[in-house]
Amino acid sequence: MRAGVCPGRCLTLPVRFDALVTPIRHTVGVFLVRVLLPDRPGSLGAVATAMGQAQADIMAVEIVEKYEGYAIDDFMVELPTGVAADALITACESEPDVEVVWVSHYPEAWGLQADVDVLNAMTEDPEHAEEILTSQAPAVFRVSWAVLVDLSAGTVLACSETAPDLDSTGIDALGPLDELRAAELPDGWIPGWGETLIAVAPLRRDAAIVLARRGGPEFIKSELARLRHLAALAG
Repeated sequence: MRAGVCPGRCLTLPVRFDALVTPIRHTVGVFLVRVLLPDRPGSLGAVATAMGQAQADIMAVEIVEKYEGYAIDDFMVELPTGVAADALITACESEPDVEVVWVSHYPEAWGLQADVDVLNAMTEDPEHAEEILTSQAPAVFRVSWAVLVDLSAGTVLACSETAPDLDSTGIDALGPLDELRAAELPDGWIPGWGETLIAVAPLRRDAAIVLARRGGPEFIKSELARLRHLAALAG
């Protein structure tokens, strides 16, 4: 029986990535492009110029994480009709030492003020801060879905749209929920669902939030740090 829908591995650098592209039905729309580039003056501008030559309109850029000599940046771009997402990979990797980690279709524009927006919403309604963080997590962290789990009861307290309807068996399949961590769930972790990357953060004493991405990109340390920070404020 196919799982219903809920009502209502970290990077070690430097490495060589094979860029992953999620299945895309249309070339019109917004795309998330995660890029590994040298952490030196001019690299970001060179990548932006290369994307422009591929006819990409850059809507936002965020420095996700920095390592010794390297950085990971997320670009939110819009492509015109007839331009394939593969063109972004070719354009970016034409620059020296630049590699595309991930390209995926993104359903709507993403703002750099997402953390601020969710903090404001939680401040205005502190009694429902955990539910607010859960419902807004897909936009804040660019994930597929999120669930808020009651650890003592083993039930889902709240979820974002498109989250699976998890029973006790599905919750057990998520693994330990009492510590900050990232993990990969195998194909078939619940019936009808494929490989899923998750990030877990405890909230209050007996609850945890779980973020999930179907396919990728992987959760990296800076994203876990953001999750821990927001979870602490919500809890």
